[in-house]
Amino acid sequence: MLYPEHGFLERFGAAAADGFRGVEFVSPYEFPPEEVAAAAKAAGVEVVLFNSPAGDWAKGERGIACHPGREDEFADGIETVLRYAPALGCRKVHVMAGIVPSGGDPGDAEWALVGNLRLAAARLGAHGIMALLEPINQVDMPGFAVSTTDHAERVMAKVGHDNLWLQYDFYHIEMTQRRVLQTFERLLPIIGHVQVADVPGRHEPGTGRMDYPGIFAGIEKLGYDGWVGAEYRPVAGTSAGLGWMRGC
Repeated sequence: MLYPEHGFLERFGAAAADGFRGVEFVSPYEFPPEEVAAAAKAAGVEVVLFNSPAGDWAKGERGIACHPGREDEFADGIETVLRYAPALGCRKVHVMAGIVPSGGDPGDAEWALVGNLRLAAARLGAHGIMALLEPINQVDMPGFAVSTTDHAERVMAKVGHDNLWLQYDFYHIEMTQRRVLQTFERLLPIIGHVQVADVPGRHEPGTGRMDYPGIFAGIEKLGYDGWVGAEYRPVAGTSAGLGWMRGC
């Protein structure tokens, strides 16, 4: 989401020039894994996370894990992930739950989601790759299959695999349920990755109502030592808006 003024492969160098040591992105699949790996290596940044194949993005699909009848397609997507992740040295993958099919039965959608997540957790785990489930709010993505941490916990319990972790985006949690640090503290044992953006607008930390100095201090005090992904829409240019990062 950052550096939209650059092509995908040029964003690695732009991020490194601004002091980022790691990068994450939605989709590498438009490029061969060797090209993406070369861009990251040349920039000297670690590939921290990317998403599983989302289906037909142009038609509004945002993952197909909750789509009954597309289990084979989902499984093929996980095998595609396993071509990319090792080549990129990436150890975390967001398995997108998807938007519940219009007119479909929510129970059937969740049944499909649980089964697909179980498969993904097992396949990725066999290769040392962490599978992540992210709750995404219903304003940004209406109909998304998992939009709260409570629902994510229920789904994860049904999946019952120790390689399924929570992707905790402070923006989405603020949009759905507030109490972002209290919820973070409670869920810390199952959190595998963190992302940030401010509310409203999904812009840089410091542009909205969220207390990001307090949030950053809080997650450090609580002992989270993983990556924090900057997943936001820059207000007026990525580099110009990075004052929040220098103040961390």
